[in-house]
Amino acid sequence: MEGPPGPEERWARTWLTRVLEPGDETGGRWVREMGPVGVVRRLRDPDRPLPGAGARRWAGLCARAAAADPARDLAAAADAGARFVVPGDAEWPTQLDDLGDARPLGLWIRGRPGLRMWALRSVAVVGARACTEYGAHVSAALSAELAERGWVVVSGGAYGIDGAAHRGALGAGGATVAVLACGVDRPYPRGHARLIGRIAEQGLVVGELPPGDHPTPSRFVLRNRVIAALTRGTVVVEAARRSGSLATARAARRLGRFVMGVPGPVTSGLSTGVHQLLREEAVLVTDAAEIVELVGAMGELKEVPQGPLLPRDLLGAGARRVLDALPARGVVHVAEIAREAATTQDDAVARLYELRSLGHVERHGDGWQLTRHAVISARAGAGPP
Repeated sequence: MEGPPGPEERWARTWLTRVLEPGDETGGRWVREMGPVGVVRRLRDPDRPLPGAGARRWAGLCARAAAADPARDLAAAADAGARFVVPGDAEWPTQLDDLGDARPLGLWIRGRPGLRMWALRSVAVVGARACTEYGAHVSAALSAELAERGWVVVSGGAYGIDGAAHRGALGAGGATVAVLACGVDRPYPRGHARLIGRIAEQGLVVGELPPGDHPTPSRFVLRNRVIAALTRGTVVVEAARRSGSLATARAARRLGRFVMGVPGPVTSGLSTGVHQLLREEAVLVTDAAEIVELVGAMGELKEVPQGPLLPRDLLGAGARRVLDALPARGVVHVAEIAREAATTQDDAVARLYELRSLGHVERHGDGWQLTRHAVISARAGAGPP
């Protein structure tokens, strides 16, 4: 486990977030082998290219390095109510270390709660931006149920499934985290500025990019690896075959996290990606209880669905055997009932009087038969009386 970072390392990591792109494994290898301070020193010396950097890339990195200003970024973060958390900090979620050289240099975070503790009991809910009403409803309902069970809902803050997931958790008074592909002080998409502001107040807004930085298509894809690594499992609600949310699911699978999918109509193109996941290694889920059973602690099991409780379900085993020995129609004698129930006649008589007091049987001379109520109850249970 890494020790607490010193001021120089923190400054260097802040500086590098301006220079290296998220998920840059070559840059991550440089940081691992030379340390962040060593990488900064090399980037300040254009005549000493780092190993593996071609001439064009090295020129681009040096140009970025010349414009980097950690003091300015830290001041902008403070103005936005954000902090910079790096590996070795108490708040750093160590599960991000599973990303290896693609691990974030650090995370910019808005919000009061501690990310490390929240991430320990979190689930990603992701899916299509152009989702259907069905997808939005399922995403919001699942997220609300997860929040009510004490789970943190993590998503990407985008339109569609992501937004529905965040709103579902917030509406239930629960916890949610938005992982952005831009600076945490620059909500994107702009139409979600209000939602992301609310998440920052009630939950957490997280990103790898420094304040003011803008999203790009590649940054959205790379952001997904953080969502996958941060959480215990990923649920894909709706996704077409080329949906970016499938990248989150694939990253989760590579990292050994749980991958889950919510089935949709077979006629919907927005469910084809999910159905493909389900044909591979994803687990089909339909409610929060099934998700928690998979990702939760031992013993957090979904209750087995039961049919309606019938009067005979309340009987003891002996009384049920005697009740089952009576035919649906006609009067039978105690000797026959005892034989069918594999018990003595005295026990059968005792059980029959118990059943009579509960309205299951009635006596006719020396024989017994089922009451009309018992016959109806047996039919309702689709089984023998």
